[in-house]
Amino acid sequence: MNNILKKIECIMTGKKKAGLISFESLLFMLSLIYGGAVKIRETFYNKGVLRSKKLPCLVISIGNITVGGTGKTPMTIYVAELVKCMGYKVVVISRGYKGLAEKTGGIVSDGKTIFMKPDESGDEPFMVAVRLKNIPVVVGKNRFNAGMMAFNSFHPDVIVLDDAYQHLKLKRDIDLVLLDKEYPFGNNNQLPRGTLREPISSLMRSDAIILTRSDNTSNMEEESSFLQFKKYTCGKPVFKAIHTPKIYKIIKGKDIISDKTSTHSFDLLQGQKVFAFSGIAQNSDFRHVVEGLNCELKGFTEFPDHHSYSNNDLYNLLQLSGKLKVDFVLTTEKDYVKIADRVTWPVDLVVIDVNISFGNYDAAFDNFIKNKLDELVKNKK
Repeated sequence: MNNILKKIECIMTGKKKAGLISFESLLFMLSLIYGGAVKIRETFYNKGVLRSKKLPCLVISIGNITVGGTGKTPMTIYVAELVKCMGYKVVVISRGYKGLAEKTGGIVSDGKTIFMKPDESGDEPFMVAVRLKNIPVVVGKNRFNAGMMAFNSFHPDVIVLDDAYQHLKLKRDIDLVLLDKEYPFGNNNQLPRGTLREPISSLMRSDAIILTRSDNTSNMEEESSFLQFKKYTCGKPVFKAIHTPKIYKIIKGKDIISDKTSTHSFDLLQGQKVFAFSGIAQNSDFRHVVEGLNCELKGFTEFPDHHSYSNNDLYNLLQLSGKLKVDFVLTTEKDYVKIADRVTWPVDLVVIDVNISFGNYDAAFDNFIKNKLDELVKNKK
């Protein structure tokens, strides 16, 4: 089964043309059926056959049109903090994918106290709750019900939705779509032949497009990416953002000897032997980050996105890190929240997180959000 899934993943992310009779061509036929269903659904919402529900507060959606990581969660954190700094009361809502509370919904955090564990909330909402101070976090597959729970409990001015661009059941006031600048549309095929959740034309629903990982592409790739979606922007703003890795925590054994309030440079890893592992959408991106730290990567183990670490997984990671005789073990913040306090590490565990930066676009993006919210508030009166 795992071999079949890996083969499908390779086909989805690859750019090889399919033969007339092949597994790729079967997936392509399925993608046509999937694409047709997506188009019919969108048409039903456009024509009013299916109706979207409106929350009694403003809603900002952070989403994408592909499966896989484009940086939605760190962007959600960035936007939530930005809107809070503008004087608005904010709540973040996430689906809580693979969490026990996904179907029923629930309050992960009131902005001060965290009420759920990662297996209840899901890994990403828990990470958001840990990072955000004085901003509540709520989960629920049904975003309208979760939104009403958030509104009745916290009376926010603005709700920020993590990964909800395809959730047409709920009306949004601002739709921000993230595209990985290097591979914005994968191989340009929809699921399951490619990584597109919906056709590229769906970008027309957006209010702004954000190109993430903009520091990883050449001018030629940048021009090629822009030409692919230019006709769908319709004059809407396009911003560029970069992902900046930072040391989030350092753990010795089970004790946190340094956290994000401390200042640590990656220089401490320079020339050191390290072992790294991750279970995120783009494991290759994390490996690329580690390889760029001027350390000696002795081994790298990857797991599927949202992986739930078993005791056996952790035992194997400990055994491997010991066998490789490394000086440090490295992982991501998203992975760490699921294994914290479960392992006594023989060497220091360095937890790496990602911050979003707009660089020269900082002021432009901030002004875009501020002007949009000011206009929406004015029209609401």
